[in-house]
Amino acid sequence: MLAHVGVFVAAWFAMGFLCPLVIWLVYRYRSDFVRRHALESLNFQLSLLIYTAVAVVLILITFGLGVLIIIPLVVIGAVAALVVIILATMAASSGSDYRYPLSIRLVR
Repeated sequence: MLAHVGVFVAAWFAMGFLCPLVIWLVYRYRSDFVRRHALESLNFQLSLLIYTAVAVVLILITFGLGVLIIIPLVVIGAVAALVVIILATMAASSGSDYRYPLSIRLVR
């Protein structure tokens, strides 16, 4: 659960991937369940970071005109990310697995 909820604390510093990364590095050999959830959270946070970088590049390439499209997508994406993080936290607390949607599996 901490791997999912901890991203809110780290997200204030634009480093939402740090909490799941630390949990994955510390507990990956102790518990397979914790490893899977920390890995899912880490991959989702890294995917969000990539999506944000792509959005910034699109804004720069279009000389700011991309903001008209990117801002509504960011708002929708932020609400969707909040919802799936809450769903993942609830799944972890009930002992079941959860796979984030639109998550790029960078770390295995």
